[in-house]
Amino acid sequence: MDAGRTESLSVVYQSRDFLVVNKHWDLRIDSRMWRETPTLQKQLRHRFPELADPDTCYGFRFCHQLDFSTSGALCVALNKAAAGRAYKCFKERRVTKAYLALVRGHVRENQMTISYAIGRNSTEGRAHTMCIEGTQGCENPKPSLTELEVLEHGLYAGAPVSKVLLRPLTGRTHQLRVHCSALSHPVVGDLTYGQALDQEDQPFRMMLHAFYLRIPTHTECVEACTPDPFVPALDACWSPHTLVQSLDQLVQVLRTAPDPGPTEGSPAPCSPPTPPSKPPETEAQRASCLQWLSEWTLEPDN
Repeated sequence: MDAGRTESLSVVYQSRDFLVVNKHWDLRIDSRMWRETPTLQKQLRHRFPELADPDTCYGFRFCHQLDFSTSGALCVALNKAAAGRAYKCFKERRVTKAYLALVRGHVRENQMTISYAIGRNSTEGRAHTMCIEGTQGCENPKPSLTELEVLEHGLYAGAPVSKVLLRPLTGRTHQLRVHCSALSHPVVGDLTYGQALDQEDQPFRMMLHAFYLRIPTHTECVEACTPDPFVPALDACWSPHTLVQSLDQLVQVLRTAPDPGPTEGSPAPCSPPTPPSKPPETEAQRASCLQWLSEWTLEPDN
């Protein structure tokens, strides 16, 4: 799949209200740049011109964001009502996301929860990057949680790496990349948060992939699992030698796990959620929500 081709669009889920596409790495979701650049929005317009929404700036309502360098599952709402239902799931943290990554070094603990608070980096020359609390220049750090499970140990281009499954329980900008870097196990190919290596040693992409996505709206369970891109058959530089946990088994756990909810109890997977008890929405909150929904955008969490 060539990111530069308008025809290169992989769809992994489609219904009347939603699409989930398998975004290519090094591909922007949209762009206002004057020159022609390949974007996911252009691929969608080419493949589904009849689904483009003239009420939006880019023609499609993206339910969340992925970094330019990150590949994988990205959900698109096909109308404003569907966008609102998905927004509610994101707002109430009922969305399940899991990423695959190759990280530098052999992670010793097979399972862990990473809990470094993350804030914006105000250090000169580090604009638009994030950092963990306690780092010089870290502004307004917010609690951040990521679950990590090791799948395999091996070598990438002769250097030790681990293949891991990452589940962000919060949605901070660049969260997964920052958390892995904070563990001294940066994502392979991450030029922003990774270890400095000679340019010749850099792989062809950043090894972070949005693998699994479930959005349990009250009318439809949007669920998609994308192909694993980190296999030797697709990348001869990756040579696994020790299996720690089976990815297939972890997928089954993801599929059968109760959906996260703002209220106590364990509803069945993708079942209609129990309405949460919460104070009435203020006018300011409602105005903010409507403004957000008008273009439907979220900060990237990887």
